[in-house]
Amino acid sequence: MVPDMTSGGDLSHLRRLNTLALITALREEPSQTLTALSRRTGLSRASTEDVVRDLIERGWVAVVPPAAGMVGRPARRYRFRADVGHVLGVDIGGHKILVVVADLDGSVVHSSRVAVSPSLGRKERLAALDSAVTQALAGSGMTAEDVWAVGAATTGLVDAAGRVMLSEALPEWTGVDLAAHLRRLVGAPALVDNDCKLAALAESWRGVARHAKDVVLILAGLRTGAGLIIGGRLHRGFGNAAGEIGALPASGWNRAQEHLKSWQSATASSGEDASAKAVFEAAREGDRRAGTVVRRYVRELAVGAAALVLTLDPELVVVGGGFSRAADLIADPLRRELDRWCIRTPELRISEFGDEGVALGALRLALDHLGHEVRERGDLGGPALFAHGLAHRAGRTSLSK
Repeated sequence: MVPDMTSGGDLSHLRRLNTLALITALREEPSQTLTALSRRTGLSRASTEDVVRDLIERGWVAVVPPAAGMVGRPARRYRFRADVGHVLGVDIGGHKILVVVADLDGSVVHSSRVAVSPSLGRKERLAALDSAVTQALAGSGMTAEDVWAVGAATTGLVDAAGRVMLSEALPEWTGVDLAAHLRRLVGAPALVDNDCKLAALAESWRGVARHAKDVVLILAGLRTGAGLIIGGRLHRGFGNAAGEIGALPASGWNRAQEHLKSWQSATASSGEDASAKAVFEAAREGDRRAGTVVRRYVRELAVGAAALVLTLDPELVVVGGGFSRAADLIADPLRRELDRWCIRTPELRISEFGDEGVALGALRLALDHLGHEVRERGDLGGPALFAHGLAHRAGRTSLSK
C-alpha cells in the first residue's frame, strides 16, 4: 500500500509511487472501477482519479466500454493497455533462430523461426538473425519503432554488456557483440544472456518451476547445458559462468551426444533419417540398438545432473530443450539414475516449452530490463513503467501462434 500524502517530502517521487501502485493494480485485475483501484492501492479517490486521468492522456490506460444491454449508468471501468508497446525475445541457436513478439503483459502475438546450420560463420548467422527479426515484425504488423526492448539468448558465455566471451559450439561466434548488433537493428535496448540460463528463467516465470525456489534446469538437446534458480532468482555466478558443468569431461555431457551420433552414423548408410529425433522414434518403435543408445545417453546425462543436485540440493530438476519432447523415454531412466547417485532425489519435471523455452526466457529478460529502468531511474515518461510487477503474472505463453 502506498501512503496518500499531499504535502511534504518529494512530491514527484510520491507521484511516481502512486502511479506504479495503480498500474500494478490494473495489471493484477484487468478491469476495475475507481473505487476498486482506490481500495486496492490505498490512495484516496481523488488521487486515484488524478493518476488515472494522466495515464489515459498518455495512452497507457483505456476506458472499458460497458457491456451491451446493461441498464442504468454503471461505474466506469479501466484497463491497462498492454498493447501500447512490445518486446522481442530471440533464441540464436545452432540449428534455428526463433524470434518472439509479445506485448507488455508477456502475451505472445507472433513468432518467426528460421532454420540455420551449425557450420554458419559469424556474418551468415547475423544475417539470418536479421531476417528472423524482420519476418517476426512483419508477421505481427509492426515495425522496429514499436519495440521497447529486446532480450536475446545464445550459446556460450556472455558478459554483462551482451558480448559473447566464449563459444565453442558456433564458428566465429566468440567476440560477437550481440547487444550492439540488436540495438542497431531495432533501435531499442538489447539484453543478451546464455541460453541455458534463460531457459531456467522461463521455467521459473511461467513454466513447471514457477512455484519452486531452488531449481536445476537441464537443457537437453544436440548440446547439453544447465541453468540454476537459487532462492527464486536466476543464478549467474561471479563471471556469468554458473552451471557450466559440461566443461568438465567427467560430467559425461560431451559423451552423451556421442552416443546419439553413433546410432546416426550406423543408420546413415541405410538411408534412414539421421536426426536425433529419429533415434527416439526408433526406440519407441522397439529398435533395440536405438533403445540401448538412449539408455546410454541418459546415463551420461545423469552424471552431470547428479553433481548439480548434490551441490545445490534443489527442490526441482527440470528437463527442457528439444529432447524434452522425448520425456517418455528420458524421465523414468533419469530418475532412476539420480536415485543411484543422490542423497536426496528432487522432484523431476519435464518442461512444457520444448525448444521454445529459451526464447520465452529471452522475452522475460527484456521485460525485466524495463522494470529495472523504472525502479532505478524512476522514468515515468517511457515504456519502462509497465514492466513493474511482470514477475508476478502467471499462466503459460504459447509460442505457436
